[in-house]
Amino acid sequence: MVIDWATSGVDLLVDVDPADRGRRAGLERALRAAIRDGRLAPGTRLPASRTLAGELGVARGTVTAAYEQLVAEGYLSARRGSGTVVAELPASRIPDRGAAGDTGPVPRPRHDMRPGRPDLSAFPVEAWLRAARRVLPRMEVAAFALGDPRGHPALRADLAEYLGRTRGVLADPESIVVTNGFIQGIGLLARVLHESGRSVVAMEDPCYPFHREAVRRAGPSVVPLSVDAQGASGQVPEGAGAAVVTPAHQVVLGMVLAPERRRALVTWASSADGLIVEDDYDGEFRYDRQPVGALQQMSPEHVAYLGTASKTLAPGLRLGWMVLPRRFVEPVAEAKFYADSQTDIIGQLVLADLIRGHDYDRHVRAQRLRYRRRRDELLRRLAREVPEVRVRGAAAGLQLMLELPPGGPSETEVTDRAAARGLLIVPVGATWQAPNPDRRPSIGVGYATPPDHGYPAALDALVATLREALDA
Repeated sequence: MVIDWATSGVDLLVDVDPADRGRRAGLERALRAAIRDGRLAPGTRLPASRTLAGELGVARGTVTAAYEQLVAEGYLSARRGSGTVVAELPASRIPDRGAAGDTGPVPRPRHDMRPGRPDLSAFPVEAWLRAARRVLPRMEVAAFALGDPRGHPALRADLAEYLGRTRGVLADPESIVVTNGFIQGIGLLARVLHESGRSVVAMEDPCYPFHREAVRRAGPSVVPLSVDAQGASGQVPEGAGAAVVTPAHQVVLGMVLAPERRRALVTWASSADGLIVEDDYDGEFRYDRQPVGALQQMSPEHVAYLGTASKTLAPGLRLGWMVLPRRFVEPVAEAKFYADSQTDIIGQLVLADLIRGHDYDRHVRAQRLRYRRRRDELLRRLAREVPEVRVRGAAAGLQLMLELPPGGPSETEVTDRAAARGLLIVPVGATWQAPNPDRRPSIGVGYATPPDHGYPAALDALVATLREALDA
């Protein structure tokens, strides 16, 4: 018998052997199994015995006896006035749900300093709640149905204004497609490029491997676009129909794309009918001067601009956007429709309200100040305590690249020593597509993720790791 607690307050299916129907032992076994395999989590409140007995068509005493037996075994906990709840079980009684071959749970690092990740504890909860309270009562019923796959018109209008004002993007709402973050956006665009015959895409080398993989999985092959001190090369490899670049802050090395490289890329796109895909990586976070405007404004019909709220707010919101050349809007919107129809509507409208009321601007400015102070403190500690390490990158973004000295430790040695201290940092070597024997071993370090109260300890762990590795 399958028990469906449809009206009991607990949504759960529990399988009871037909031979045990109406018997206390059968109910005990079903509840015990549900607790063991995690379907009934610790703290879950079970239905009252009278309610469950009515659902099952058994005597109330049968349910009461089953509950009492599981309380005695430690699976349930019963307190007067609080009902019956699932108890916390010792770890040895909970099955391992890890991947095959795992020998045990992976310890959570004490300090997460991976690059490109924001401080999630700084999410503007109160501003988001206020915006939601304003938005939800005013939502038309039709808004809860599936709408334009490009996104809600209100958000697209507010994004057009915001991006024009803060990033110099030339956009109208009709050219914008709202996506579930950057990865969906680059995947949709790559699929459209492949279907249009542009089967080769050039991507900066180095860049994040999962960005390359997102493009590959959509169809095109990926070729490396070299990067030097001036940013991405203006010489796009022959045969490439598109080039993905990060002009505001190179995704790994951290430089800003030089003006002559911007002009060279636009010239290539115009002459070869190519598409520049501008990932506005870290475009909101420049600390030493006003950020350079988006590349898109130089040639709106040859540049697809991609942005996201993943760093300014949180990646879990899954809110991103594309400003597209006119000829790409319809095919990308169609691809979006067949991918998932549309992005979450409530999140879209809350973000639109935050932008319209300038709460989003205020939050970004506050985060910019916090991250600048963190970066400054990190630079002071490195210069004072590990001066052998060379810092690469402009005063922007959420991370630094640290070059290790010649003859010093390897990337793996440093990251292993960091892990032993509970510190999570990453080797840069994996971000390269083409072999580069001339590059120096480097470590990517993010300064945004640790909460304020944990940042000093994270810096202590980083400095101690580098000092230990250099002195070994």
